Amino acid sequence: MDQAGIIRDLLAWLEGHLDQPLSLDNVAAKAGYSKWHLQRMFKDVTGQAIGAYIRARRLSKSAVALRLTARPILDIALQYRFDSQQTFTRAFKKQFTVTPALYRRSPDWSAFGIRPPLRLGEFTLPKHEFVTLPQMHLIGTTQSYTCSLEEISDFRNQMRIQFWREFLSNAPTLPQELFGLHEPRPSLEKDDEQEVFYTTALTPEMANGYLSHAQPVLLEGGDYVAFSFEGSPDGLQNFILTVYGTCMPMLNLTRRKGQDIEHFYPQHDDSRDREPPLHIRCEYLVPIRR
Repeated sequence: MDQAGIIRDLLAWLEGHLDQPLSLDNVAAKAGYSKWHLQRMFKDVTGQAIGAYIRARRLSKSAVALRLTARPILDIALQYRFDSQQTFTRAFKKQFTVTPALYRRSPDWSAFGIRPPLRLGEFTLPKHEFVTLPQMHLIGTTQSYTCSLEEISDFRNQMRIQFWREFLSNAPTLPQELFGLHEPRPSLEKDDEQEVFYTTALTPEMANGYLSHAQPVLLEGGDYVAFSFEGSPDGLQNFILTVYGTCMPMLNLTRRKGQDIEHFYPQHDDSRDREPPLHIRCEYLVPIRR
């Protein structure tokens, strides 16, 4: 295998082990090279020092945990292998320009400081555009679930399908448009979990009176960045992770308070009862401050 292939495999392995011991000796043992040779090869292929890269990715992961859970700062610091809260705070402030406590309390979530995972070869940003939405009145139902930060990808796809099925159980046909609005909040019961509120909704015209159990839903207007997705439901979840972990930092955007919007365009040749749908098309909108 060539050097790029070796480092590509190593990057994927590192991404799944950022909360585990990653001394140069450990990483070199995994790669099967001396640590001196590995450091030179990593720098030659990526242009970055392996130790600095690991630290930047750990701090980026910790930033997400600060925003999406109520886990104590010391616990997050220890999870990502900092030996004290003081050491963690010093490193965090150097990368994000603010302390972990201020980062957590800020009403907005700036992507500044988040270092995307390295990708070897060209990376093309998903198609996106900046839009300003008017306030919209929808009809829908809101449900919630709790999960750990590590479980959110699996849970969100499962819950999305379940909520759709329940919401559309009495619908005679698939609607032309379907909205999924969601907003995670730190759980009030467990500090290492988050509670996700998910609203499945239609326009009043689409609802057409057959969703008697639904309630009025207000979709806030304002500035959004909209990313286009088409593919499998499982691919959507990975797409959302790319939006937050790579696209938002690359575009240097700040997420304002509000709900993310999934704007789906169901395939009308699909059976409503197919579990799950094999193909979905949607726009994923993130509220931003411009």
